[in-house]
Amino acid sequence: MSMDGEARRDALIERLEGVRDRWQRLVADVPAARLEEPGAMGDWTFKDVAAHLTAWRRRTVHRLEAASRGEPQPPNPWPVALGEDEDDPINAWIHDQTADRPAGELLADADRVYDEFIAAVFALPFEAVIAPDRFAWLNGEALAEVDFGGHLDEHEPGVRAWLERDRSGPGAASAGA
Repeated sequence: MSMDGEARRDALIERLEGVRDRWQRLVADVPAARLEEPGAMGDWTFKDVAAHLTAWRRRTVHRLEAASRGEPQPPNPWPVALGEDEDDPINAWIHDQTADRPAGELLADADRVYDEFIAAVFALPFEAVIAPDRFAWLNGEALAEVDFGGHLDEHEPGVRAWLERDRSGPGAASAGA
């Protein structure tokens, strides 16, 4: 079983590295001058998107770290009244907490959270990685089978459309004139 567990954990780590690579390519495609320009996700800047994705990823990391220490699932960082699931009030709370942080700091944090995630997966015993129902918050799915790129999948197309739209918009045509 541990060999199967090791292979499945390694496959999960490989997928996480793939998500990190996609994230880093997206970051590289956003010019530094546009990091704090609204429109990357509604009124949010790309810096805000980075903080949003990092906050949700960090919640997962904290859950895995607690599990590896044999501790109960930690409370969410936001007020209990906001609930458990991603929705507008929680996202607004995350935005309010991170809005004044510098873009470079938030992007470094967004990159660092992948290292933390991978370390947290490595800290778990193989059985915790491959057992369905090990983590109630995964609704019966084994950690090894979860697609942790889904949140990036949700936001990347909008960011790329924002980058393209502004590149080909009225300001772009006059920039060369």
